[in-house]
Amino acid sequence: MEYLYLLKPPKNLTKICGICNKLGNASGEETQYQKVHGRWYEIAPFPSRFQPKDGMNARATYSLSEDGTVNVLNETWSGGKRAYIEGSAYKANPSSNEAKLKVKFYVPPFLLIIPVVGDYWVLYISGDYKYALVGQPSRQYLWILCRQNHLDDEIYNQLVQKAEGEGYDVSKLQKTRQTDPPPEEDKTSPEDTKGIWWIQSIFGK
Repeated sequence: MEYLYLLKPPKNLTKICGICNKLGNASGEETQYQKVHGRWYEIAPFPSRFQPKDGMNARATYSLSEDGTVNVLNETWSGGKRAYIEGSAYKANPSSNEAKLKVKFYVPPFLLIIPVVGDYWVLYISGDYKYALVGQPSRQYLWILCRQNHLDDEIYNQLVQKAEGEGYDVSKLQKTRQTDPPPEEDKTSPEDTKGIWWIQSIFGK
């Protein structure tokens, strides 16, 4: 997943992105943020240097805070420890209905010195908001996401075909290991509070 940090978006961000009523182009229609908030599991991404190679159970949780900030919590488990970072997503163009977002995070996560902003485009989403395809204009990053930590093979293959049709090199997709059941909500797992996972990922570990 992209790793993000807090940023206050426009006050009118009640409609975060355009989506479609069925699997298809997500560029022209609007939906209320409440329909896409909550937890999404990473089914398969392009490899990223911002994630540990041994990462598993990767997931993102989106919520709207009282001050209007769209919070993002990204989690993964590396070396038996829970690694996480918090951030934000906001519309690239507040006046547009397109599903094109900006994400912002700071690195390294334990010092929060350098702000990094990236593109996060919702390419496709199912009409029931159960699975989605997310990419970037550079086509260097791609994510297949699902509300559950597993996805039917037929649907997965459909999303792969959609990505290929958009010009993505789908041979780079790597499925994320997800345990069943997923990690508990009580956060009893040991936590990597020093950002060791981030340092290791930078060095390809």
